[in-house]
Amino acid sequence: MLDNSRLRIAIQKSGRLSEDSRELLSRCGIKVNLHTQRLIALAENMPIDILRVRDDDIPGLIMDGVVDLGIIGENVLEEELLSRRAQGEDPRYFTLRRLDFGGCRLSLATPADEPWDGPAALNGKRIATSYPHLLKRYLDQKGISFKSCLLNGSVEVAPRAGLADAICDLVSTGATLEANGLREVEVMFRSKACLIQRDGEMADSKQQLIDRLLTRIQGVIQARESKYIMMHAPTERLEEVVALLPAPSARPFCRWPATSSAWRCTW
Repeated sequence: MLDNSRLRIAIQKSGRLSEDSRELLSRCGIKVNLHTQRLIALAENMPIDILRVRDDDIPGLIMDGVVDLGIIGENVLEEELLSRRAQGEDPRYFTLRRLDFGGCRLSLATPADEPWDGPAALNGKRIATSYPHLLKRYLDQKGISFKSCLLNGSVEVAPRAGLADAICDLVSTGATLEANGLREVEVMFRSKACLIQRDGEMADSKQQLIDRLLTRIQGVIQARESKYIMMHAPTERLEEVVALLPAPSARPFCRWPATSSAWRCTW
């Protein structure tokens, strides 16, 4: 049974965000063995439990207050949000920050040999998707009437199998679409991974741990986006070199004499 005094974080067990989520937690200093098949892994050095679940279960676990934090794709989060609202619910959660991985787009794709003159070409057509609510919202806004074919996997084979006229699916590189004779014709939704928190009261100790974790995540992301540059530069030209850096905040540097007093090593 889970200890409610420990911070509970849900991540994808396997799939597109799994490896990056594990790496992020590791870089934040959370020592935990995530290479077993166990659903729950306990951190060794912090009061944190990691729950490894299906990605489409994570928004519900957050909205129902079962876990405290979750790392999830914005596409899955938005689909769950629309689904619950369609059922008359008022789901609540906080988005703490967008992360620097999991980038993709939810797009419409049609057979490559068919003409495309905009979303109106889909009027009255059958569209296969795993994201029926996002698809409906987008085409409703365009005033397009369509029939939905719900598939939980292998959406890209639907046109070739005669199940649908077009598809709405996640695209990263487009290689899978091309391999199935499809082409991307319209981007509906752009997504990245994000960190979300449940609504409701949180013990002070948990909130302090969340705040500390957020600071570490910011540090990890900033470090991944930063570059270390070392150079030899003539002393009289040093200020010109520094001025070429993109912004004052990006210009912290050190200098020391090289073998010649006319040159400086700078980083």
